[in-house]
Amino acid sequence: MTDDQSEFHRRRAARTSCKRFLSGDRLPTIRERLTRLAALDGLDVCPDFYGTDGPVRQLEERTAALLGKEDAVFFPTGTMAQQVALRHHAERTGNPAVALHPLSHIERHERHAHTQLTGLRGLWPTTEQRQPTPAELRALGEPFGTLTVELPLRDPGYLLPTWEELTALVAAARELGARVHFDGARLWNTTVHFGRPLDEIAALADSVYVSYYKDLGGMSGAALAGDAALTAYARTWLHRYGGRLFQQWPAALAALDGLDTVLPHLADHTRHAATLAPALAALPGARLHPAVPPTHEFQLWLPHPAKALNAAHLTLAEQEGTWFVSHWEDAAPGLAMAEVSLTGPARAWTAAEVTEVGLRFLELAANG
Repeated sequence: MTDDQSEFHRRRAARTSCKRFLSGDRLPTIRERLTRLAALDGLDVCPDFYGTDGPVRQLEERTAALLGKEDAVFFPTGTMAQQVALRHHAERTGNPAVALHPLSHIERHERHAHTQLTGLRGLWPTTEQRQPTPAELRALGEPFGTLTVELPLRDPGYLLPTWEELTALVAAARELGARVHFDGARLWNTTVHFGRPLDEIAALADSVYVSYYKDLGGMSGAALAGDAALTAYARTWLHRYGGRLFQQWPAALAALDGLDTVLPHLADHTRHAATLAPALAALPGARLHPAVPPTHEFQLWLPHPAKALNAAHLTLAEQEGTWFVSHWEDAAPGLAMAEVSLTGPARAWTAAEVTEVGLRFLELAANG
């Protein structure tokens, strides 16, 4: 076993045994996951058959209603869902160019599927670490068929535009003859920031992708929502891409459970994060990005090597059963960065407790 493998197993064992979590949550075992699913209501029915009925269809209908769209299609992965959406819009507009941010998930984490599988090409309205502006869309200098907006834009720090900025951006795209796709893997988290319900946010776009395991605690899976023409097209390409699995009811049940038990509390996570985030920002040498996080997820930067911070985190987890902030990476000379996600367990923390544990964490890192 390599050193990296050994540390991975130590982290997993520590995470399983921890009693307190600030960023993230405990990972359930397979038995715990199955026990929870078995306790759900409405299980005395037949499972889905190639995703056409059962809990999969129930999940699709419920997601469409939440997003205010005509229909939704369940996909095994968000990568597949997004490629189908972009393909549809390119065919509708006759233009294979897609305006998107260079730090978006589609560009950075999908192995350029939109170019390699669909023959599309990306245009970057901006390379700045923020959402693009209407002026930058108009200044691209060439037409594009689709504007893709990731909400929130994760890699630069879970960034969100204001509602006014978002509506102006969408309006500019439509003036230029483009269709609009929302990469809404974490769209569930945006209602507090925008001050609007999910269906009003989703109404701005022709298509919306949402994830069921990011923030909702599902096992896997995603949905692509839009009008009937889009979803009919999506079911065809779901089959062609090999995503029409024989049965997907475990993932669908876990997603339905997330809609019931997690989604109603996401807004509260964001509100409580506004109490805890300043305590993290006040730690010696700390910096939050963005300075005022629009959701419960953001970046924390500290002036220590990532190796020392990861070792301190693991020591704290193993010795005290406290999972603080993990997965540090060296991001600049003398600075390390970690993503913070203040979910349900974090709501049991006070700002004073964040300060107390944070100072102990930094002491371990400094002495490590």
